[in-house]
Amino acid sequence: MTDAVLFDLDGVLLDSARAIIGCINDALEALGEPRRPPADLRRFVGPPLADGFAELVGPQRAGELVSAYRTRYATASLEHTTVFPGMVEVLEAFGARAPLAVATSKPLAYTKPLCDHLGLTPYFAAVEGPSLAEIEPKTVTVRRALDALGLAPGARAPMIGDRLHDVEAAHANGLRCVGVLWGFGTEEELRAAGADAIVAEPSELSAVAL
Repeated sequence: MTDAVLFDLDGVLLDSARAIIGCINDALEALGEPRRPPADLRRFVGPPLADGFAELVGPQRAGELVSAYRTRYATASLEHTTVFPGMVEVLEAFGARAPLAVATSKPLAYTKPLCDHLGLTPYFAAVEGPSLAEIEPKTVTVRRALDALGLAPGARAPMIGDRLHDVEAAHANGLRCVGVLWGFGTEEELRAAGADAIVAEPSELSAVAL
């Protein structure tokens, strides 16, 4: 039996690479920095932006880059983000058996409009992410998703994610983590973080997450 299933957003449900990477380059250009090859920016998709942006332009200018990024992303996210093939079918099947929640590092100010725009909101009993004003560890976001579902740490509520932060946050809350390979992490990253299972296609999720 499964009490619930938690999903990361970018790289699990949503193919957001074009929107995020494009907006990072737009923001870099706005700050007078050179645009980077998309392949070099892919690893910044998923984790909290401030961490990666400090690496790109230094901690002193990371806040500026975040502001410039957000100016563009509010619109671009709706134009250039799609749902990964097969994930709507997963949500339909899983939702018939357990409550579902989103636990994402993407601020709710962008998460909720995206889920509405893409028709995903009705599938979820809870959608949790940080506010624009805070940098929230993924562990805290996952705990708030559990709270919203009326569950405690250690519940039978696997987290489905694509980056090491998802694995770490799940384990910190006593949850299993299923890593997916269609997102922005690698199999090596997920295995090193201790993912409990790894799948290559959405159709494989039911065998390891329910």
